[in-house]
Amino acid sequence: MRTSRRDLLKAAPGLLAAALVGGRSGRALAQTAAAQASRIRLVNGAGAAGLDFVLRNGAQGRKYQVETLPGGLAVVDFDGDGWPDLFCTNGASLPGLAKTGPEHWNRLYRNNRDGSFSDVTVKAGLQGAGYSMGVAVGDYNNDGHEDLFVVGVHGNHLYRNNGDGTFSDVTAAAGLAGPGSLGLPAWSVAACWMDYDSDGRLDLFISNYCDWEAGTDPLCGGMAEAARAYCHPDKYHAEPMQLFHNNGDGTFKEITRAGGLPDLLGKGMGVAMADFAGDGRPGLFVANDNARNLLLRNRGKGLEEVGLEAGVAYNGDGRNISGMGADFGDIDGDGRPDIVMTGLKNETYDVFLNQGKGAFDDGSAKSGLLALSRKWSGWGCGLVDLDNDGWLDLFVAAGGLDTQDAQTNRVFQNRGGRFEDVSDAAGTGLEPAALHRGVVFADFDRDGRIDAAVTALNAPIELWWNRSPRDNGAHWLQLRLTGRQSNRSALGAEVRCRAGGRLQVRTVSGSVGYASTSDLTVHFGLGGATEAAIEIRWPSGRVQALGEVEADRRVEVTEPAG
Repeated sequence: MRTSRRDLLKAAPGLLAAALVGGRSGRALAQTAAAQASRIRLVNGAGAAGLDFVLRNGAQGRKYQVETLPGGLAVVDFDGDGWPDLFCTNGASLPGLAKTGPEHWNRLYRNNRDGSFSDVTVKAGLQGAGYSMGVAVGDYNNDGHEDLFVVGVHGNHLYRNNGDGTFSDVTAAAGLAGPGSLGLPAWSVAACWMDYDSDGRLDLFISNYCDWEAGTDPLCGGMAEAARAYCHPDKYHAEPMQLFHNNGDGTFKEITRAGGLPDLLGKGMGVAMADFAGDGRPGLFVANDNARNLLLRNRGKGLEEVGLEAGVAYNGDGRNISGMGADFGDIDGDGRPDIVMTGLKNETYDVFLNQGKGAFDDGSAKSGLLALSRKWSGWGCGLVDLDNDGWLDLFVAAGGLDTQDAQTNRVFQNRGGRFEDVSDAAGTGLEPAALHRGVVFADFDRDGRIDAAVTALNAPIELWWNRSPRDNGAHWLQLRLTGRQSNRSALGAEVRCRAGGRLQVRTVSGSVGYASTSDLTVHFGLGGATEAAIEIRWPSGRVQALGEVEADRRVEVTEPAG
């Protein structure tokens, strides 16, 4: 008989009571020991690094639904110097949805390559317009410069990188200015660049949320202003996802229905990309807010929704949660990309373990996240190897909907396929609580350790420098790919790394967590191994073997000609 997630949670208090030792539970002692044994160390150094961004949501007590959702950010090497820069989306005044002053501008920070950043927003022309939500990074015109697609409430914007430190808003010229098949202005939360038809050009997938208009929010919680609360998503109508084909001449054509996405409703939030079916064609997972999740399998000519048959539409109890952030990554070390999705407290996060050939099984209990995540509301997230031991850890940007639900970020260390909460020992659990939203990952100081940048509503940005000890003999390897026949950003490429008797597999995809884009550089923790055998499967279909590559270095690889 299958034990449900709810049964496991109900049984937890009894199990803990039975394990009491010296006035403390066995589980509490185990958690304390795990935290002490953790070698992950993170230090918040945003202010000292010159990052002064504050995410403004325009809240003034009316409880507009849009106030709860902003916060996407992106890693982008906008100047092509090989160092990760940082772009942050921002809200606007309400109910007008206008950036009425610098406090609402989107922001671009250049990496000075010395542990500090400089605000270059005005020079770059990226102050933005409207109420921004998320951002996707990719070289859509294959000119060697990373471009930005910023999504938001009733208006998305494509910013072409001019290659001289400036950007141009080419939304209208690209054919991306109107609502398209939706007929009404969309509330877009996230977007993902992907070459779904393998023609060497990046196409665009947009995750839309719900039909909203300023002034139409129902009053929830109570009539008195002090009693008001944000309404449940069920109070709003869902909006379909959208797919745009890159025509190769700087323009896009919406092919939503032609591409296999007829009226895919879902109140879409975070989007993640990987070759989850193992057929050489990356697909998408869309986390949905209190609606069934979507899994889009790439059939080469279009995208087919297969979430229900794949086992990821609902959790093991047949329920949906407030899906926020999502990521693909090999949690259990079998070489296949699994899925993690965050939700609000008391829901528990969802883990779907890849069983091969596009089928998944609920792994929330097996991975340990079922019990560990119950207290924490999660938004942005990422499966990243923070201690370079070869296992993907989980970082979660935590925080609820309103001010009373502020929380600290969480770090769950992966110990051979099972997570343990080491947040306090790592440092994130000791910081002041906040309503965290987006998180991105990059080796910002290029020291071989992955750092994290996190936004929070009406609070300063956080930059978590990774200061995990180096004396444990854990090595690393980073690869930056450039496509030639494939799209220049190499999005969708699969990198296989064999080191220390283990196989690790990564997909080049910056679409990670909630409404955000992380660094396109592929990072492997190698543990004690000092070299690794690397194989790259390019989106074009070409397979390139690099042979044995020495550890503790960054390697730039260009797709072979032909």
